Amino acid sequence: MFIAIARPAVEPDGPDAVAVPGSPAIAELSPRALHARLLENAALRRMRGLERRREHRLDDADYWLHAAPIAVKKASALREDRSFAPLP
Repeated sequence: MFIAIARPAVEPDGPDAVAVPGSPAIAELSPRALHARLLENAALRRMRGLERRREHRLDDADYWLHAAPIAVKKASALREDRSFAPLP
């Protein structure tokens, strides 16, 4: 009996640490880029919370609206730890 090894239907394009085992690690972001990513994450969480509130999913809305300020605090702490000037 012969077994045919099929290739996956979707193959990753480029280095992706999750999709491709053994791929190179993603380079560490600069403090400024990481700060920007955390602030973007906070904005997305807030938008998600407002969307859930419009859909009358109040438990989800409360979670996401509470998670947004935490991401902003994390970004501010990162700035202070990485020798950036603290934000007001």
